Amino acid sequence: MMKGLVLSKEGIKNTEAWEKSGIELPKFDYEKMAAATYENPAWVHFGAGNIFRGFTAVLQQDLLNKGLTATGIIAVEGFDYEIIDRIYKPYDNLSLLVIMNPDGSLEKKVVASLSEGLAADVSRTCEWERLHQIFAKPSLQMVSFTITEKGYALKNISNEYLPIIKEDMAAGPKTPKTVMAKVTALAYTRYKNGELPVAFVSMDNCSQNGLKLRNAVVTIAEKWAEADFVEPGFLDYLKNEEKVTFPWSMIDKITPRPSDSVKETLNSMGFESTEIVCTKVNTYIAPFVNAEGPQYLVIEDKFPNGRMPLEKAGVYFTDRETVERVEQMKVCTCLNPLHTALAVYGCLLGYTSIAAEMKDQYLKMLVEKIGYAEGMPVVINPGILNPEDFIKEVIEVRLPNPFIPDTPQRIASDTSQKVGIRFGETIKAYAKTEGLDPKNLKYIPLAIAGWCRYLLGLDDSGKEMQLSPDPLLSVLSPHLAEVKFGDPSSAGNSLKPILSNVEIFGSDLYAVGLGEKIEGYFAEMIAGVGAVRATLKKHLEINQ
Repeated sequence: MMKGLVLSKEGIKNTEAWEKSGIELPKFDYEKMAAATYENPAWVHFGAGNIFRGFTAVLQQDLLNKGLTATGIIAVEGFDYEIIDRIYKPYDNLSLLVIMNPDGSLEKKVVASLSEGLAADVSRTCEWERLHQIFAKPSLQMVSFTITEKGYALKNISNEYLPIIKEDMAAGPKTPKTVMAKVTALAYTRYKNGELPVAFVSMDNCSQNGLKLRNAVVTIAEKWAEADFVEPGFLDYLKNEEKVTFPWSMIDKITPRPSDSVKETLNSMGFESTEIVCTKVNTYIAPFVNAEGPQYLVIEDKFPNGRMPLEKAGVYFTDRETVERVEQMKVCTCLNPLHTALAVYGCLLGYTSIAAEMKDQYLKMLVEKIGYAEGMPVVINPGILNPEDFIKEVIEVRLPNPFIPDTPQRIASDTSQKVGIRFGETIKAYAKTEGLDPKNLKYIPLAIAGWCRYLLGLDDSGKEMQLSPDPLLSVLSPHLAEVKFGDPSSAGNSLKPILSNVEIFGSDLYAVGLGEKIEGYFAEMIAGVGAVRATLKKHLEINQ
C-alpha cells in the first residue's frame, strides 16, 4: 500500500506516489492558477456540492490542463456552510474525482480548478466582503449555480412569499439570508461598479432554469426598488441583455452520495482523505466525489462579457430553443421519467439500488415501455444529441451500472414536484398531436398509479416504509386516509383530488381520460400482499 497520498497543495507535489497509485494529477501550477484567479476572477459558482465538484469543476480543469485558460473557479456555498468548513478549507479546495465504470474499474483524478471556497454568509465578514470584491471585478464573466430547484423558490404551495423571503425583501441588500437575495445583492454591487456585464447561468436540473433564476433575482430587486433600497436603474441593468443574461441550460450526470466501497478502495491505496461527512442539514459529502462517466451540459450561448471556451471540454453551446428541446428530451422522456418510475416501484418492492432494479424483468420492461413506446413518439429531436442514442445509453449503460450507489429512496424525494414535467408534459403532447390520444397511454398511467400507491407508506408486503421528503406529503397523504390495504373498494374517490390537480400534473387527468385508468391500477395494487408485483406482471404481459 502506497503512503503519502495527502489531498493538499503540498501533498500533490509528491507526484511519484500519486502516479504509482494510478491517480491523475493536474497538469498546471495550482498556486499560479489560484493567484491569477484571485486578481482576475472569471467564474463564480454557487452550490459547492457533488455535481459541481464532479462535473462542472472538471470542465474548467480540462481547459487549464490544455492551457486554454489561466484562471479557475471560485466556489461559493450559500446554504450549507459546513461544506466549505469541512470539505474545502481542510483540503486546500482540492477534491478527488472517482469515475465508476460499468466494468468495475475506477478512473481517478485530483481536481484542482477551484481557487477559493467561500461561504456566502453576511456574518462571516471577510468572506462576504471578498464576494463583493469579486463581483466588482470587470473580469467576471459567469456566475453559475447548482443549488437545486428549491433554491430559486420565493413562494410556497399557496403562492405566498416564504417568510424568510419576506424578511429579505423588507431588509434590503445589506443583510440577505437566502441565496437568491445574496445573489441579487452581489449583482447590485456589480451594477454600482459601472454596470459591468455578466451571465448568471443556472445549471440545475429543472425546466427553464434560466427563467426561474431571472424571475427570482428580478422579483427581489423590484421589491428593493419599491422600498428605495436600490435605484430604478438597477432594474434596467438586470433587464438589459447587453449587460446581464440568464442563459438556459441542461445538465446531466449522476453523482450519488459518497460510496463506502469507494472509500475503502481509496483507503487501501493509501489515500488519506476519505472522511464521509453528513452535515447538519443532511448533505452527504466527502473529499472525494464518485460519479458515472457519461455527462452532458448544454448551454444557451448568451454571455455579454465573453466566456471560457468550454466547448473544448465537451460543453454544447447553442440557442435557447435547442436547449429547451434537449431538456425536454431528457426530463420528459429519456431519463427522468424512467428514474421516477424506478424510484416509486423500487421503494414498494424493497429495492435499495437502481442498478438492481434494472435486473428485474418487469421494472426494466416498464421503463422501456415508458421511454421507447410512449415517450419517443412526441420527442422533438434537438439535433445536437440523438434521442435514440441517449435513451439507449440510459437503459443499457447508465441505469444498470452496479457500481453507481444510487437508490430509489433518494430519487423518490420531492416526486410531487417532478411528475408534472416528467409525465405531464408527455400527456399534454399526446393531447396536442394529431393521431395520438392520451387515453391510449398505458405505462405512464401505471407509473403514476405506482406513485399514488407509494404515498400509502406501505410496501408490497403491507409493511410500513419511510417516505422520502416531499413538500406536499402533508397535503397528499390525508386524501388516502380511508384507503385500506387489502380492500380495493376502500379506494373510492380518494385519488380524485390528487389526479385532478392541475398544479401537480399540468392537466386534470380525468379531463384527458386517464383518471379512471389510474384509479383501476391503484385498486389492483392495494388488493393485498404482492399486489403491486402482480399488477405490473399482469399489465406488462397483456400489453406486450
